[in-house]
Amino acid sequence: MNVDVAIIGGGPAGLLLARLLSQAGASVIVLERQSRDYVLSRIRAGVLEWGAVETLRQAGVGERMDREGYVHEGVSLAAANAAFRVDFMKACGQPVMVYGQTEVTRDLYEALDRSDGVVVVQQAEDVQPHDVETERPFVTYRKDGIEHRIDCQFVAGCDGFHGVCRQTIPKAMRTEYERVYPFGWLGVLSRTEPVSDELIYAQHERGFALASMRNANLSRYYIQVPADQKAESWSDNEFWDELRRRLPDEAAETLETGPSVEKSIAPLRSFVSEPMRYGRLFLAGDASHIVPPTGAKGLNLAVSDVRYLAEGLVSALKDDDERGIDIYSARALDRVWRAIHFSWWMTSMMHRFPDQTPFDRRLQEVELRRIRDSPAAQTLMAEIYTGLPYEGNFEHLDRSVASA
Repeated sequence: MNVDVAIIGGGPAGLLLARLLSQAGASVIVLERQSRDYVLSRIRAGVLEWGAVETLRQAGVGERMDREGYVHEGVSLAAANAAFRVDFMKACGQPVMVYGQTEVTRDLYEALDRSDGVVVVQQAEDVQPHDVETERPFVTYRKDGIEHRIDCQFVAGCDGFHGVCRQTIPKAMRTEYERVYPFGWLGVLSRTEPVSDELIYAQHERGFALASMRNANLSRYYIQVPADQKAESWSDNEFWDELRRRLPDEAAETLETGPSVEKSIAPLRSFVSEPMRYGRLFLAGDASHIVPPTGAKGLNLAVSDVRYLAEGLVSALKDDDERGIDIYSARALDRVWRAIHFSWWMTSMMHRFPDQTPFDRRLQEVELRRIRDSPAAQTLMAEIYTGLPYEGNFEHLDRSVASA
């Protein structure tokens, strides 16, 4: 089989890239290790930057998002049982969209089912890119015991932190940066009415808490726990009691509780691997970087990676112009590091650390007051939280590769 682009990984990054490339007439195959049902069962982030919203609309998968998603025009920060609101519209003029990553993935799968020129292979085993440093890369995989080979012009590694693509880049040619945080987030999904119409980030002496939502009857809550704890060691009642302690009093008094639909612990880490290109192999999303969920940047970075990569690949395929792919890594990493910094800042300001001194805690208090009292500080936070503008545009994506 011969295609323009072989995409390894069928999560939102790989599926969105396939959709954008197929819109431009490129031939694409997506190889995913898991079944579709498994991919759609994963509970992930739910806050979309406005640039991500517009990108999904451009990809033709925004109809259900616009109908069922929730536009949030602000967020609350809390400490010492008191909260204040950052008004995004007043601060920077754009909101965010609350729409679950699982729903984004479902919309992309359904769109690709209707797309010409895209093949999605589920439960592909032993996927491996080859000769990516040459002009003739190829990918091999095994399906139902049969070996397959895909010849292509480019390979996109969208296979996550534990995937094979990043490891394909020789160790001597990549640099990895990592910070592992000494805590995780215990998350509960419940069929209850959200405690607030907007997200609440709560700093508390017992640890961080976040009140979020998926829809009017589906809530997502998190509390900070030690990194070595297990989700099964927490009963639902214990979780709700601890969440109440950490939320502002007004929210705690109105919190609706119920049986958990899903309960899990997410470790927190910051991770970046550079570069994001090696020959004809390009990394996107979690294959190259991980951010703590505090800044709501994981899925949004995947979208921006894919947007830059799609623009560069279409230009290379249609016009034989490789300038876009030549600068892809630098463009993407500039945005990645801004998000890494923002997520680190939010995490450092809102969490309790095991080795934290009274001096450190007073600095956290001062930082929160600065945001509360300074319109300039609120603008800076809002601009990054709701999404910095993308460089470049979609001009190359509007032209068909097939007509070249």
